[in-house]
Amino acid sequence: MIIARTLSAALLLALAAVAPFATAQAQDAAPQRPGAVAPTDKDGNPGSTPAAPVRSPAATLEKLFERLAAAKTPEEAKGIANLIQRRWARSNSPTADLLMTRAQTAMKAKQLELAIELLDRVISLEPDWAEGWNQRANALFIAGDPIRSMLDIGEALKREPRHYGAMMGLGTILRQQGDDKRAMVAFRRALEVYPQLEAIKNAVEALKTEVDGRDA
Repeated sequence: MIIARTLSAALLLALAAVAPFATAQAQDAAPQRPGAVAPTDKDGNPGSTPAAPVRSPAATLEKLFERLAAAKTPEEAKGIANLIQRRWARSNSPTADLLMTRAQTAMKAKQLELAIELLDRVISLEPDWAEGWNQRANALFIAGDPIRSMLDIGEALKREPRHYGAMMGLGTILRQQGDDKRAMVAFRRALEVYPQLEAIKNAVEALKTEVDGRDA
């Protein structure tokens, strides 16, 4: 229990640290400010109007997160979240993608040992893929290993600081361990990213009276 609490505290500190990083990423992906100097050629003459840049996957994801935060209804937000999750579900390796599909099939069949073995291979192939870590965290949690699950959640959040699914997973583990205060922190951080996610809103409401009452 002491190990779990120490680990959860470290993860919540990491969440606080990655929030400014996520904001900086969004600013870096933003279009050039109005009034910026027009491009010139090597002689200093005005250059031709450049073609519209092709939006990178990272920039597209930034836009989707902006829309997710601004969504007015759960239905609108869910459609945007589905697009985000489709992007999260793709790695840079067809082999890793295939292994991920097999791991998810194994999890559905409750073949957890096989699922974890497949996800080990996914992470070996694509260690920078946040979803590989997140899915293994899910499998480990279902298998009854919350400590290793939290470690993998931490790795997922290092790679994708806005992963609301990983934040929700962390909150769920902490709540099951009776650490409601830290669970509330994780859930509220997830709500900052996905304000219309009903499951997190309900979890926050369920904890609010108890946690706020203890602090009063």
